[in-house]
Amino acid sequence: MARRSTTESGEQPATVTLVEGRTLRCQGAWTMPEVARAERVLAAMDWPTGGAFRFEGSGIAAFDTGGAVVLSRAVMDARLRGCEVTVEGLRSEYLQLMSLVSANWSVMMAHVAVRPDGTQLLQALLRKSMTQALQGLEFVGRTSTALVRVMSSPARIRWRSTLNSLRLDGVNALPITGLLTFLIGVVIAYQGAEQLRKFGTNIFIVDLVGISLLREIAPLIAAILIAGRSGSAYAAQIGTMKVTEELDALQTFGLSPIELLVLPRVLALVVALPLLTVYADVLGVFGGMLIASNQLNVSFTAFLTRFEEAVALRHFLIGIGKAPFFAVIIALVGCYQGFQIRGGVDDVGRHTTISVVQSIFLVIIFDALCSILLNWWDL
Repeated sequence: MARRSTTESGEQPATVTLVEGRTLRCQGAWTMPEVARAERVLAAMDWPTGGAFRFEGSGIAAFDTGGAVVLSRAVMDARLRGCEVTVEGLRSEYLQLMSLVSANWSVMMAHVAVRPDGTQLLQALLRKSMTQALQGLEFVGRTSTALVRVMSSPARIRWRSTLNSLRLDGVNALPITGLLTFLIGVVIAYQGAEQLRKFGTNIFIVDLVGISLLREIAPLIAAILIAGRSGSAYAAQIGTMKVTEELDALQTFGLSPIELLVLPRVLALVVALPLLTVYADVLGVFGGMLIASNQLNVSFTAFLTRFEEAVALRHFLIGIGKAPFFAVIIALVGCYQGFQIRGGVDDVGRHTTISVVQSIFLVIIFDALCSILLNWWDL
């Protein structure tokens, strides 16, 4: 907060006048609202080199921290040019304020906010992104090393933790996954029926529902549900353990947190998500069958016959093949964000949210890359 001595409304703006090349006469109100003009003049001033130089401040009518900063900077600029500077005519309280500013100059300048331009913002964003990417790759490397070590000695696998995670993340997710994919199948078939009926191509509802669900929508919806349901739980559980120093206790006992907490979740999700995807495929197609029967007069028998002819096995295999990769992404991101928690409960909530957002983002990016590559390979 600015410290102001005596300020009255209607004061003249701060002015500087160079007299005989060696005296700078300062007049007016050297306060924050009025000092801008004098600051511009001082910034453009061509200071003499060497010799005596005098600042004459008897004409200063008001003075605050802003004026003290501007005048102190001018004094330092003159001294940098080798001048022997004296300040005369200032009131005692103004001199005290200048002394206070000069004594704390380095601290004040360290807190001056510099507005970065677009290039600086982009560079800062890229540096932060690269740092996070490298930390994430390091975590993936440590997890991979632990997985190789565990696979070489299967007795080290935490089977009880793995089965418990399989129950929580697989079996308990069946109701919400089935309901949502059933409704998705209903929506796709209903919207498609409105268009196919216009052209008399009702039977092609089978192609629309079958290929879109098996190849893309069912695995993606299942992965997004698991990211919101299980990925967030991983981050919250591990983060809470870190806040309560349980992870430190595990390391003290010689136990690896990655082997104990990360690998069981990864292995369980790699098994659970493909099975959930198959379950989602069945219920999604069933929802499409109901709408096809009610809206387009396509019987269940005709639907299944056309489904066998039109929907190739590769669409099902592609959808199922993506599910384990989705599972690895979700599990690793959730666990990684849990290990990144440093603060208290607020930090747990923040990283839990980040884990969900990053998991869904990376899953969609991976799915898009798969679609591009499979299109190049004509699959």
